Amino acid sequence: MIVSHEHQFIFLKTTKTAGTSIEIALSQHCGPKDIITRIAKNDEAVRQSLGFRGPQNLGVPFYKYTRTDWGRLIKKGKPQKYYNHIPASLVKRYVGDRIWREYFIFTFERNPYDKAISRYYWELRRRELPELEGYLNQVGPRMLSNWHIYTIDDRVSADFVGRFERLTEDLGEVWQRLGLPGSPHLPQTKSGYRKDKSHYSTLLTPAARSRIETVCAREIVEFGYQFERISP
Repeated sequence: MIVSHEHQFIFLKTTKTAGTSIEIALSQHCGPKDIITRIAKNDEAVRQSLGFRGPQNLGVPFYKYTRTDWGRLIKKGKPQKYYNHIPASLVKRYVGDRIWREYFIFTFERNPYDKAISRYYWELRRRELPELEGYLNQVGPRMLSNWHIYTIDDRVSADFVGRFERLTEDLGEVWQRLGLPGSPHLPQTKSGYRKDKSHYSTLLTPAARSRIETVCAREIVEFGYQFERISP
């Protein structure tokens, strides 16, 4: 997640949508007062190798704390900080109404059927998992859906929701809207884990499809996603 006072934008980072690559690309345009959240160690090494700004200004002022934040501080002694997949509701509370109203807020979403398979292989890299259908049935909804990240009170709160399926074009539009120099160049991160590149319609059983459509019903309707089948 990035809050750029330099260019007056807020990037809400969703999961399995090239969010880390986008975040790294945006970091090169950030100033010293901008908020940039942490990413995985290997990905941070990529950002450092490019000479871009890393994590900074993560602390949340005490006067912005929620009741949950105070409870965490009292029980665990850990102050609240901005983090990578922080939801819009908290970002709005922490940055304040003026910034939330005036800055350009954007995020990216992905076809939920394809995203679920990407999530499965991402998790499979580090632990044994049941078959795809079993995994989808046991995993929590927020592992499959990004809806909670870019909505407030069940309504989309971003000014622009780009699509993973047209990443280059939509990110180019973001660059244009923000007046950023050059064109976006995305470093490769978190790739190579999905072993089966088959179309999702050949991998998802009817039960697996039903699970995804139940969990991701809101974004399917909001963005008009459909279950597509490839020709035999």
